[in-house]
Amino acid sequence: MSQGPPGAGRLSDLPDHSPAVRGAVAELRRRAEAEPGQRWPQPLSDFFLVRFLRARDFHLDLAWRLLKNYQKWRIECPEISADLQPSSVLGLLHAGYHGVLRSRDPHGSKVLIYRIGQWDPKLFTAYDVFRVSLITSELIVKEIETQRNGVKAIFDLQGWRFAHAFQISPAVAKKIAAVLTVYMHGYNYMPSLTEHFPVSILPQEYGGEEVSIEELAKEWTDFIMASADYLQSISLVAQE
Repeated sequence: MSQGPPGAGRLSDLPDHSPAVRGAVAELRRRAEAEPGQRWPQPLSDFFLVRFLRARDFHLDLAWRLLKNYQKWRIECPEISADLQPSSVLGLLHAGYHGVLRSRDPHGSKVLIYRIGQWDPKLFTAYDVFRVSLITSELIVKEIETQRNGVKAIFDLQGWRFAHAFQISPAVAKKIAAVLTVYMHGYNYMPSLTEHFPVSILPQEYGGEEVSIEELAKEWTDFIMASADYLQSISLVAQE
């Protein structure tokens, strides 16, 4: 079966409890349970599996491949994924390294901002930096609109130094690029950013009309801290 049943392209708009969605989830679970020698990082619940189906518009083969890649990455990168407690990256968060826009872009995508200049490579490794991305990804993928419309990220390179480059190996860079649609920006970021995002959703420092990036970073840090129990639960599963 290479894709979902007739009308699969419309399944992303249906609620989780609809018969068509439940049937697709059951088939994905059947494939996962039949896979020999696999150790899944989380229980194969409907809530967990449907995110992979929505991310691939309910094409079962593509969702199955995405699920296997996710499982493979979580198991092979315990230095990043085994401890998703916010305390492990609290310094980066309090430095304002990462924030999430309050509003989605016109395509419904969640928009993340990473400020390289707020990352002190003497204190935090590239693994710490990528753990921040993983924590945010695990939280926002719970949102149905994110499952449907994905994520975009803005990397503000102001303050980039050779010390940062030494921390980011080609392997780490490849992992980041594989999961995010990335817009790279340095000092002259405002003209190109407003080509991709409306000014109404961008923070003031980026030529927008929203609150400051510092306030957005604090809001997202508070949300991550409030999600510590959930993050701990999926960390423990990854360590089993």
